[in-house]
Amino acid sequence: MSLHTRLLVLGTVLAVALPAVAAAQATDGQMGTWAMNVAKSSSSTGKVGKSETRIFSAVPNGYTMARAWIDADGNAHASSGTVLYDGKFHAGSANGDSAKATRVDANTTKAQNWDGTLRKMGNTCTRVVSAGGKTLTNTCTDTDAAGKPTKSVHVYDKK
Repeated sequence: MSLHTRLLVLGTVLAVALPAVAAAQATDGQMGTWAMNVAKSSSSTGKVGKSETRIFSAVPNGYTMARAWIDADGNAHASSGTVLYDGKFHAGSANGDSAKATRVDANTTKAQNWDGTLRKMGNTCTRVVSAGGKTLTNTCTDTDAAGKPTKSVHVYDKK
């Protein structure tokens, strides 16, 4: 393939893909950088964590989430992964070995994570962005090692 043809193909791909990603970011309220508001967050386990930042970036029919956090014991962690809004598990998510997600509307996403280490379903979360787009609330349910149900509500402020 000649250089001219390669450039033409690349230009066409970019012309189609970039507006689609930009449009997804414009209509998906969770895209952007979010910092956990520890004072407004809670967990039935009593362990909320000291800080967390999440960065959501649009990909066609989904998102990539990069996150960095310091847990309640002061340990630093980081992860990232991509999830599609197709309701199917995809490996390499930011919250477990794999995750699946569905969009309820422009401001609401439901996600479920699979923990391959424990060989069990992980947490199920619902993320809701406020009408003004400045607050993201992530409500998760799970089961602890003793089989007791847990619930966390983490509140994030848009940066």
